[in-house]
Amino acid sequence: MYITFTFLCAFGFSLIHYFSRYMQFAGKVPRSRFLSMAAGVAVSYVFVHLLPELNEYQELVSERLKNSSLGYIENHIYLVAMFGLVLFYALERLVKLSRERNDLEDADEASSGVFWIHMASFFIYNAVIGYLLLHQRFTRPGGLLFYFLALAVHFITNDWSLRRDHQQAYDKYGRLLLSFATLFGWVIGVFTEISDFGISILQAFIAGGVILNVMKEELPEEQKSSITSFLIGVVGYTFLLLMV
Repeated sequence: MYITFTFLCAFGFSLIHYFSRYMQFAGKVPRSRFLSMAAGVAVSYVFVHLLPELNEYQELVSERLKNSSLGYIENHIYLVAMFGLVLFYALERLVKLSRERNDLEDADEASSGVFWIHMASFFIYNAVIGYLLLHQRFTRPGGLLFYFLALAVHFITNDWSLRRDHQQAYDKYGRLLLSFATLFGWVIGVFTEISDFGISILQAFIAGGVILNVMKEELPEEQKSSITSFLIGVVGYTFLLLMV
């Protein structure tokens, strides 16, 4: 039964990417109240669930590496998360520099090469999330559902960001690639299994990407978000996480 639920989550993520071109509300300024609420959910997920989870993974990794040459390092898992954040930040800078260098009359798009680099990185990002659906441990009832909800609203804003950067190329190729990515990761997860140590590393890497994307897209001043809707998202999702 659990494997069926995880498949439905992976399929749900795929549908979000595939139909993202029709979610016109995501790109409006000022942002819709739904998007402001989604931002609140994402922020709550990072601070109430993701960061405490990283602390648990750090304990596991420290125990695994205590007798190795890396045992003297105290914050292994946070270094991996930082690497994920820095990697995705570097990709965003690459996209922005490419757009600035292109003198296009009809669109402000990044170059084709940068587009495929960006898509490859998010393909891996989404595939790892699909893989972790099967292998992440949810200690609370409803944990998988709340995980799905948080990442679903996160993917909606990610899709809007990618469409803003790449426009027609994203609608033609990118959304299809990312629609396939989570299902691909889920299928890999069905046939393979890695150790808790490996899961910890993957989770930390994804955490860095999530934190960067939350800061970059879901808390931007220029989007003129609704503070009321944002607070509803933060308080409501935090309440659900603390109650389950």
